[in-house]
Amino acid sequence: MKQPKILLASIALGLATMTGASQADYPERPVEFVVPWPPGDIEDTITRMIAKAFQEETGVPSSTINIKGGGGLIGATHVFTQPADGYTVGAFTANIISAHIIRGNAEYERGEFEPLAVIIGYPMMLMARGDAPYNNLAELADHAGSNGVSLGVFGLNGPPALQTMKMAETLGFAFESVTAFDETTCLMLINGEIDVTLGGGIFKPCLTSGEVKALAAYTTARIPIYPDVPTLEEQVPGISTPGWTGLFVRKDTPQEARDVISRIAKSVVESDEAQAIAANTGAVVQWMPPEEAVPFMNNFYDRFVDLLGR
Repeated sequence: MKQPKILLASIALGLATMTGASQADYPERPVEFVVPWPPGDIEDTITRMIAKAFQEETGVPSSTINIKGGGGLIGATHVFTQPADGYTVGAFTANIISAHIIRGNAEYERGEFEPLAVIIGYPMMLMARGDAPYNNLAELADHAGSNGVSLGVFGLNGPPALQTMKMAETLGFAFESVTAFDETTCLMLINGEIDVTLGGGIFKPCLTSGEVKALAAYTTARIPIYPDVPTLEEQVPGISTPGWTGLFVRKDTPQEARDVISRIAKSVVESDEAQAIAANTGAVVQWMPPEEAVPFMNNFYDRFVDLLGR
């Protein structure tokens, strides 16, 4: 009668061992890093570096896919619909886990995504064509008082767009039109498609050439490579909510997967190559772990509720 018990114990031990091996073997199949924006900006560049390092270190295929549209909502929803197993990772900008939820646009609720880290602080700026008859926000407001000014944004729900419209309201003017695009480019300004727009590192070439100029930096301090551009906070105090990006997984993702992704991603974020990109673009590229990222995100969420007037 003892043999069946011994056999059952052996089977149980074997299953436990197999389960442990399965967890330890992460990743066993391709891992997908989702950027909910078009390729080319800094969140895309850093995420591609992470995916490449992940594949090189683990030997498992890894890719970065861009699922643009809906102010980042389409890509975020894709991540939300995938299993919470660590095989789909989102590189999410702040609006994805704040504005879309606050406004009720998202299928997911607050807390459905958890941060592995906040990794990028954006060198976001409000820009105009180089020959525009205004050089700062006060001059923009004065010009807009008797001239139509069009604004192009890459997501109406995003913090930069909402801050810009709040800025206009505070300074006593309204944009003639506000148009959302999947991406904003230098050519939109140079060709006169829009008068002012928001953007980051992708605008550096036309800023350097003088075809485009910056009116305000949407950052916590002046951007080192653009020291003469005053911040939004300097010009219109009290409405600034600087943009950022983090790496996110579904809330029930196993710790083993989180640890592997985080270890590899942290080494990339802190690498000389990533820091050179930061210095070149004016962005802050750093590893803010969950114990710091969660209170940071909560504070941002509360400030954003205030911005939205909810």
